[in-house]
Amino acid sequence: MATRKYEQRLRAETAQETRRRILDAVYERLREAPSESVSIDRIARMARVARPTVYLVFGSRAGLFDAVGADLLERGGFDRMLQASAHSDARQGLRGGIRGIVEMYAAHRDVLRVLASMALLDAAAVGGAVRRMEQGRAAGMAHLARRLAEQEALRPDVTLEQATDVLWLLTGFDSFDLLYTGRSLPIEETATTLITTAERGLCR
Repeated sequence: MATRKYEQRLRAETAQETRRRILDAVYERLREAPSESVSIDRIARMARVARPTVYLVFGSRAGLFDAVGADLLERGGFDRMLQASAHSDARQGLRGGIRGIVEMYAAHRDVLRVLASMALLDAAAVGGAVRRMEQGRAAGMAHLARRLAEQEALRPDVTLEQATDVLWLLTGFDSFDLLYTGRSLPIEETATTLITTAERGLCR
């Protein structure tokens, strides 16, 4: 029984290592050739696996990019961002949530920029993964806006719908990148600028 468990653990570790190598190969390919479509054949060679292995692990090309998106969130600190945005004081949650999103974007800026561009050209796979990531952000911003409204933190002339729209705008990757890359602002200053804009525009 002990031998069987040991073998099962080894197989699980091997499978996890294979998955990691494939994901890392996607990141490497996106960075080295951002203007080219990601070829599964090329990814398989870079990860030192057979082409069918990529499909065995991820199911499809779309499944691979869904996994890339989830991995980017996990490695960028998605859990920390959620914890910060769930602060009992909604205004503190706004500050912590925006700062957490900026840190996530900054951690993988180059890959996220390529994915955002590729989504327009590869709607089925990359575009689907990006849409699902954005749907999660939209739901989070709607929830944060509701919390601000429930705690009467919104200005009287700001509706719940308007607050949701503004938070959606300010937490988008393009808003971040215009400051971080376009204006060459450091992470903290980028976060502070977006937080200040949100608070002055939305809160009492």
